[in-house]
Amino acid sequence: MTRGDQDSLVRTAADLLLAGPAHTLELAREVLGLEGHAGAASAAVFQLLGTDPRFHVSKEGLWSLDPDVVPLGAALDTVPFAVVDVETTGGASWRGHRITDISIVEVLGGEIVAEYESLVNPGREIPPMITALTGITSEMVREAPYFDHIADQISDRLRGRVFVAHNATFDWEFVSSELQRSSGDPPDVPQLCTVRMTRRLVPELRRRNLDVVTRHFGIDIHARHRAHGDALATARVLLRLLDEAKGRGIDDLATLQWYLKRRRQRKRFDPEQYSLELPGYESRRKR
Repeated sequence: MTRGDQDSLVRTAADLLLAGPAHTLELAREVLGLEGHAGAASAAVFQLLGTDPRFHVSKEGLWSLDPDVVPLGAALDTVPFAVVDVETTGGASWRGHRITDISIVEVLGGEIVAEYESLVNPGREIPPMITALTGITSEMVREAPYFDHIADQISDRLRGRVFVAHNATFDWEFVSSELQRSSGDPPDVPQLCTVRMTRRLVPELRRRNLDVVTRHFGIDIHARHRAHGDALATARVLLRLLDEAKGRGIDDLATLQWYLKRRRQRKRFDPEQYSLELPGYESRRKR
């Protein structure tokens, strides 16, 4: 089964459960077309739905869906993402530090569809320790545009997209502060952090900095600690993490955001629990 097929089956299961609870074997029959061996059919249902936070199963094998808690939203393949990285003169915008380098990599439908990058004149000297890390000198940015001059372009590239960064709080703090200073109107956009996504979707990684995560996925960074190199690598990490999410049956943005915030226990599959001879088994809905 391809992941696209799995996503379609999850939505089919969700549509079925909107009418009310259904037994595992009913889902196996109606969604997967499986009848006969109860254990195999039940295992297939758990493989499809068992890690999806939208679906709940009782001890009696009845599945239910709570669309008010985490509604099925736009499929992830249709959501536009703006993957952002910035280099700055220091660690906090509220201390007066400014952006020196910015890149936005747009992702849609499982592909990178556009790239943007620009050095930025911060209007202040770049500390030597920052130059040692990024390679960006005060001379390099002297003829670069001030953020005011590119603010409209940045807003246009962010508006209507999900803001993504590796440690999104840091990058959003700088970008929103610069936009507030330039135009007073940073776009209101949802955010995703690839550090948080890695923590939930790749829990075996004890460290989650960009070097570790890219190495885990076999992704090269062509220019580390430069905005475009890091943003492009983060975009490729995002694509891999979205695949991980889909592998867990999470195929829409609302569910993904909810899943990243919520701690939950994995549903346990007991093959003896869902026998065809289970007393009282019957469809819970009239046909």
